[in-house]
Formats: sequence, structure tokens, C-alpha cells
Amino acid sequence: MTVPPPIVAPSILAADFARLAEEVRAVENAADWLHVDVMDNHFVPNLTIGLPVVQSLRAATELPFDVHLMISDPRRWAPGYADAGAYNVTFHAEACDDPVALAKDLRAAGAKAGLAIDRDTPIEPYLDLLPSFDTLLVMTIKAGFGGQRFIPQLLDKVRTARRHVDAGHLELRIEVDGGIAADTIEQAAAAGADAFVAGTAVYGADDPAEAVRRLRQLAERAADGS
Repeated sequence: MTVPPPIVAPSILAADFARLAEEVRAVENAADWLHVDVMDNHFVPNLTIGLPVVQSLRAATELPFDVHLMISDPRRWAPGYADAGAYNVTFHAEACDDPVALAKDLRAAGAKAGLAIDRDTPIEPYLDLLPSFDTLLVMTIKAGFGGQRFIPQLLDKVRTARRHVDAGHLELRIEVDGGIAADTIEQAAAAGADAFVAGTAVYGADDPAEAVRRLRQLAERAADGS
């Protein structure tokens, strides 16, 4: 198994929304990406932030934005996030009838393209699409709310994806999102994940930057032993 160095992406869903710029700066020297959860109260039963907030935050930090669109009709909205300077824009397979076409649009707009697979969605139908993507995001909870408990059985999807990526020599990040913390990140890394979204584990810590560094160390240790 060939796994690139791990990436830790703190999720601002767990940050203090009244102090977003400060919360972002608190992890600026430790995080690899900044994970931005966009929810529309339609595809998922929650409403978070949208394009104006992302545009404002983009001016406040140099961190690459890892935008996770939990929205209906991503064909309409996703390119706008690429135009706003997002490094990676991930949309849900369940919300898009032509994922490859949208991936092409995102890359043309200057962003990486990511495909997200929710808790109840099998991964096998999407494996052949992965050469068109830069990131595969495997949900380890049900998309829509922060603070949920990690579901270890969903790592089977990560293992399947890692075998497929390695067999095809694909350049693809395998990201996990949901319940990632010090007691779960090693499992996810050992399964083959190499990018880790962490919300409460980072922003619920006394020192968010140190929490990011600790998570990366744990992921590195697990990957080295796999």
C-alpha cells in the first residue's frame, strides 16, 4: 500500500462562527488544509455557510480551502467556489447525475475536484470515475451534522478505494470525514486514508494547533505501520 504523507484539515464547522477569522488563524501554522462545510438545508437537514463567507475568509488566510459541498444542484454552485479561490471543491455523488462533467468544470476553473460518498452509498459504482478526480471523500458518519460518532465499518470503503487507487497508480487523495479524533485517526490511516477532516477534535481542544500536530503524528505512525 502506497500512501502519501497525511493531510489534516480542521473543519470550521466546529469553530466559533462569531470569530471565524481568529479560529482559522489559530490553526494556520499547523493545518495542511482548511475544511469548509457548505450545507443547504436541502441535501442535508442543516444550514451552514455559503459563498460570501468563503470569499471573505479567503482574504484572511493563506491556508488551502478544502470545500465540502453538501448541497443539491452542485453543478450550479460548485464552480463559484473554485472561482473564489478554493483549492479543492468536493461534491456528493448522490447529488450529481454527471460527476465527471462537473469535475472537468472544477478543474477548468482552477480547483481540484473531489467526489464525496455518504454513509449509505456503496463505493463500487464510482471506482471507475476516480481517474477524473483529485480527492475521494469517504464519510465516516452520515453527512449533515458535526459531532457524530465515528462508524468504523465505513472504513471498508476506504480499504476498497485504496486497493483500487494503488492498482491503477492513481494520484488521488483518500479523505475521511466524521468523528476523526485521536482515538480514531489511526484506524482510518491504517485503512488507507491520507487526508483527515477533524472538527471537534481540533476546535474543542485547548490548543487547536497542537491538536492538529498530534493528529498528524498519529496518522503518520499508523501509515508507517500498515
